[in-house]
Amino acid sequence: MFSVRISTTFNATHAVTIKGVDETPHSHEWRVDVVFEGDSLDEDGLLVDFIEIENLIEKIIEPLKDSNLNTIKTLGGDNPSTERVAVYIGDALQTQINELVRVLSVTITEAPNCQATYTL
Repeated sequence: MFSVRISTTFNATHAVTIKGVDETPHSHEWRVDVVFEGDSLDEDGLLVDFIEIENLIEKIIEPLKDSNLNTIKTLGGDNPSTERVAVYIGDALQTQINELVRVLSVTITEAPNCQATYTL
C-alpha cells in the first residue's frame, strides 16, 4: 500500500453558526492536506502525478479562494464549517481521480491547533 500527501493553502472568510449564534465574519489562511492511497504504482513508479493532482486541487478550491464561504454556492448554502469544507474537497477529488487511487483523507487547518479531517 502506498500513500501520498499533497498540501496547499487558500484564504477565505466565514462565519459559522454555532447553537443558533452567528460568529462574526473572520478570515483564515486555510491549509488543505490531502492523502491519497493505492495498492500499486503506475509504469513511471508513481502513485499519482504531483503536478496533475496539485492542479486538480487548485481547480477544486478556486471557488473558495478569497471568498466569503457563507455566500458562495459551492458549499450549497450549508454552514461553512471546516468539516464541510473538507467534505466538499474530498468528494470533489474522489470523483475526478484515477479509479486505482482513492482519497484517504482531507484535513483542513482553519487556525493553529484547529483541524478537521474527513476520511472517505
